[in-house]
Amino acid sequence: MESSDKGYSDLSFFRDWMKIQEEDLLELHQALELNADGGDHTVELKRLAEKNIAHFQEYATTRRRLARDDVSSFFSPSWCSSFEGSMLWVGGCRPSIFIRLVYALSGKEFESNLREYLQGRRIGGGLGDLSANQIRLINGLHLKTVGLEDKLSSKLASLQEDMADEPIASIAQESRGHGPPSRAVNEALSTHDDSMVNLMEEADNLRLCTMKELISILTPFQAVAFLAGGKKLHLCLHEWGVLRDHEHGRHWRMSGN
Repeated sequence: MESSDKGYSDLSFFRDWMKIQEEDLLELHQALELNADGGDHTVELKRLAEKNIAHFQEYATTRRRLARDDVSSFFSPSWCSSFEGSMLWVGGCRPSIFIRLVYALSGKEFESNLREYLQGRRIGGGLGDLSANQIRLINGLHLKTVGLEDKLSSKLASLQEDMADEPIASIAQESRGHGPPSRAVNEALSTHDDSMVNLMEEADNLRLCTMKELISILTPFQAVAFLAGGKKLHLCLHEWGVLRDHEHGRHWRMSGN
């Protein structure tokens, strides 16, 4: 995914990432179907989980490099639908969503297998079969993650409030509002951009660490099921959001202009 080409655009980067998401989802689904034969595919499932984590690490590294040229585009991306943009948190999703997705997938799977459970035909191994210890660990991770999210949200709020503080506020008062920004303005905005890049990097690290810790709690099969569910949700939300934008006449978002 990473490119040394200085002309590599944010939109091209997003399209590459979505293509990888689609390819990974197909491979994850194939692995889940293969596991249905009753054989031991632990090694392959672990490999796939590690491959998906590596892809997210590459994604975070590349966009951090791109963000140093234009960080604002990652906090308000034109390549995302309006619906997706309304849900962004520090340039991406909240890490706690990973955990809530596990809860949702676990409950859905348990309900679908409830009849078999009641008849004593236990169908184990999936997200609907989380152990008491796994649930305890996941709940602990959830509490820790929400606490760290709150700290980053406070940092973001402080950065936004800085727009009304020195030196930007004073420069704005003295400015006539015409012509290119002065050197002082550019320096102040560049300092703000650097802080935003660092904040996005912290958020991406939290997303990555949360995903890694969650996958370490799950079995290889559960981890692959979770990753497949997350990618399917991401792709569907993007598709639905784009369709809603078209319905409201916001066709420009598809071209990235």
